[in-house]
Amino acid sequence: MDFPVITRRNPARKGFLSQYTQHHVIVFLLTFFSYALLHASRKSFSNVKVSISSQWTPSSLNTSVYIVEPNQTWNSNHLFPDKDSATLFLGLLDTIFLFSYAVGLFVSGIVGDRLNMRLVLTFGMCSSAVVVFVFGTLTEWLHFYNKVFYCLLWMLNGLLQSTGWPCVVAVMGNWFGKSGRGFVFGLWSACASVGNILGAFLASSVLKYGYEYAFLVTAAVQFAGGLIIFFGLVTSPKEVGLPETGEGESEGGSPEEESNRPLINGDNDEEEDISYSVQASDSTNAPVAIGFLQACCLPGVLLYSLAYACLKLVNYSFFFWLPFYLSINFGWKEAEADQLSIWYDIGGIIGGTVQGLISDMLQMRSPVLAVSLVLAVGALFGYSRSPNNKPINAVIMAITGFFIGGPSNMISSAISADLGRQEMVRGSSEALATVTGIVDGTGSIGAAVGQFLVSLIQRSLDWKWVFYFFILMTSLTVVFITPLIVREISAARRKRRASQRAG
Repeated sequence: MDFPVITRRNPARKGFLSQYTQHHVIVFLLTFFSYALLHASRKSFSNVKVSISSQWTPSSLNTSVYIVEPNQTWNSNHLFPDKDSATLFLGLLDTIFLFSYAVGLFVSGIVGDRLNMRLVLTFGMCSSAVVVFVFGTLTEWLHFYNKVFYCLLWMLNGLLQSTGWPCVVAVMGNWFGKSGRGFVFGLWSACASVGNILGAFLASSVLKYGYEYAFLVTAAVQFAGGLIIFFGLVTSPKEVGLPETGEGESEGGSPEEESNRPLINGDNDEEEDISYSVQASDSTNAPVAIGFLQACCLPGVLLYSLAYACLKLVNYSFFFWLPFYLSINFGWKEAEADQLSIWYDIGGIIGGTVQGLISDMLQMRSPVLAVSLVLAVGALFGYSRSPNNKPINAVIMAITGFFIGGPSNMISSAISADLGRQEMVRGSSEALATVTGIVDGTGSIGAAVGQFLVSLIQRSLDWKWVFYFFILMTSLTVVFITPLIVREISAARRKRRASQRAG
C-alpha cells in the first residue's frame, strides 16, 4: 500500500502539539480502540460470572439472573453441585487465561518485532473474537457444557489476545517520542479502562436475554475492529514519509544526543562508559530486532517487571472480581454491579493521565509511582470497609482506581516505551515490542497467580482478607521500584549540579 508523503505545514512552529500530524491522531485512535475492544471482550466474562455460576449449578433461586430456558433443560446441564465450586472454577479459568496470556506476551513481543505488527494485531483480534464466540455463545446455543473444553478455549484465547498489547505499545512508541510521552501515553493507556466500561455497558445491556449474548455482541464488535486495523493502521512514520520518533523533536542539543534519551536511566558515569549497543551504528543498515536476553538485561526492565507483577495482580483482581464481589457481598443485582464497577476504571483513566503529566513535568517516573502506591494502601484499606451504600462505594472505588489503575497504566505504557527506547537501543524500534512483552508478560504471571489466590482466600476466609492481600502486593510494588527511585533522584541531582556549574 502506497501512502503520500505528508509534510508539516509550519515546520518553524514550536510547541507540544505542533509536532503531530493527522497520522498521529489516527494511529492514536486506532491503537486505542483496538486494545479497548480486546479488553471489552475480557470484561464480558467477568461481568456475567454470576449468571454463568447460576447456569452451571442446579439452584435457580437467584432472582438477579434472567433464565430464558425451560427449567428442566437448565437443570440437566449443570456442571457443579454448588456455587462455591463454580466460583472456584471461574477463578481457575481466570488463572488459565492469564498464564497463557503471559506466555503469549513473551512470544508476541518477539514476533511483533520481526513481523508486520498490523498483521499480527489483526490476526489476534479476529481469531480471539471467534474463540470468545465459541466459548460463551455457541456452547450455550448447543447446550454443550464441558470443563476441559472451556479450559482449552480460554487458554487459546489468552494466547491470541496476547498479540495486542506489545503491538499497540510498539506502534505508539514508533509514533510518539519522549516529549510529552507521560501525558500522551497516560491518556492513551485509558484504552484498557475504556474497554472495561464498554464491556460492562454491552454486557449489562443484553444480559436480560441470556449471558451468551454478552459474548456474542463483544465478539462481533472486536472482529469488526480487527478488520478496521487491517485496512487502516500505519505502524511507523517511515511508511508515510515522516521522520522517525524523536527526529527534530528536541529544541536544544543535537537530535542525535537527545531524541530518544529515556526518562529512566542510571546516568552513572560508569554505566555510560559501557556499550550496550544492540545493533550497528550505521544508519544505513536495517535495524536488527533485539534478543530476549538482551532486552531482559536493559536497565530497569527486570525491576519494573517484578513491580508490575505485584501491581497487575491487584489491578486485574479488581478487573476480574469487582462485579462479582459487589453482587455477592452486598446483594446487588448483577447488572447494577456491572454498571457501578465502571467507577474503578474512571479513576484509573484520570489517574494514568494526571500522573503521566506530573511525571513529564518532573522528568521522573518512579517517584510519582511511589507516592501514588503509598496512597493506594490507604485507599484499599478504606474500600475494604465500604458500607452497603452505592454512592459512597462508587467514590471510594474511583479513588482506589486512581491510585492503583493510574500507576498500572503508566508502567504498562509510558514506562515500557521508555525502557524500549533508551539510548542503548537507540534507533531500534524493534526493541519496543520485546520489552513491552517482558514487562506485561511478567505482570500477567503475577496476575494469573493472584486470581486463583483471590478465589481461594475468599472461600477459606472472607473478602477482608482478600483486601489485606492486595495491600501486601501493593507494598511489594513500592519495594521493587525503590532502587529506581534512588537512581532517578540521584541522576536529577547530578544534572541540576551540572547545570548550575555550567551557568
